Amino acid sequence: MAKVICLANQKGGVGKTTTAINLAASLAVLEYKTLVVDTDPQANASSGLGFDPNEIKSSIYDCIIDEEIDVRTIVQETEFPFLYLLPSHIDLVGAEVEMINMSNRNYLMKQVLDKLRDDYDFIVLDCSPSLGLVTINSLAASDSVIIPVQCEYFALEGLGKLLNTIKIVQSSINPQLEIEGVLLTMYDKRLNLANGVVADVTQHFPNRVFNTIIHRNIKLSESPSYGMPALALDVRSKGAINYMNLAKEILSRNDLPLSKLRAISQN
Repeated sequence: MAKVICLANQKGGVGKTTTAINLAASLAVLEYKTLVVDTDPQANASSGLGFDPNEIKSSIYDCIIDEEIDVRTIVQETEFPFLYLLPSHIDLVGAEVEMINMSNRNYLMKQVLDKLRDDYDFIVLDCSPSLGLVTINSLAASDSVIIPVQCEYFALEGLGKLLNTIKIVQSSINPQLEIEGVLLTMYDKRLNLANGVVADVTQHFPNRVFNTIIHRNIKLSESPSYGMPALALDVRSKGAINYMNLAKEILSRNDLPLSKLRAISQN
């Protein structure tokens, strides 16, 4: 059964989509069947995996609004082994208005993903930069949440509100939700500010910050324009190595082997 991890932070530009794409791709390279769920109306995770949002006929929006739709028919195979996508569409912008009067409005995403849990090892949700109903749905459907924090000025701004939202979800909607970890992104070791942010975040979130830090890297910036993760663009790039290390750290934290199929073949 899949572990469902969402990437959440209402602050934009912190690396949620970059992390969703590259973490999922790294898990797939390690032979874990992984599904990326794009829950952002901008559909950047969809385009970042090589799909044109304008050509997507059905998306996560359709699955949420119409429970009769078979979500498996919406899932797309990517060009990369073990990596799949449940795409988004601009229609998702209006989803919250349609969801608000539904009696089970907090659990619509969970109902969709529960149908897929047995098909994958990991399901990674890319959330939009907001704390709206779709993001609440993503938290309600997840086992854990990764909070990306950029190593820049105002890094901790708004995190208190996010943590309060997570606590509300834990207390009233999804008691099993855990914080997988705080992920430091866009790190440049040459900058005193970046090093100061690392120290501050580590102090504020003891034992919750990933050992892996995501460095600023040109391949991470370029890869979305090619519709592929960084490791497909340049497997030796700093960004690709960082996300592979993050995938291995998550596997280690969850007591999982570093390569699923190899581990099975050795038994």
